[in-house]
Amino acid sequence: AAISACEKGKQWQRALGLLADLRYCSVLPNVVTYSAAISACEKCAQWRYALLYLAAMPHYKLVPNQFAFSSAISACEKGSQWQQACLLLKGMQGLSLMPAVIACNAVIGACHRSG
Repeated sequence: AAISACEKGKQWQRALGLLADLRYCSVLPNVVTYSAAISACEKCAQWRYALLYLAAMPHYKLVPNQFAFSSAISACEKGSQWQQACLLLKGMQGLSLMPAVIACNAVIGACHRSG
């Protein structure tokens, strides 16, 4: 809940800090906490961090869901990172995840922003 509040308040650094603090409290992060942190990064166009945390999920034996991918793709759109957005869309297909309309639109937007 706290990470989601940070997401809504566009406090991406605080969201990532709370996620890191979970490990010190013997609380295992889950897909929801990672997805909320990635979404907080997306809200502030922090595409590099969004990709970093999306990539870290398998390390904790977490499979990114549609929401985590869509948030990372939207972060790439905001950062004009069309190639990364396309790779993420392909990654969704590799996990048999159906891309949401928002993810597809974000890929198109990233391509459009890049010229």
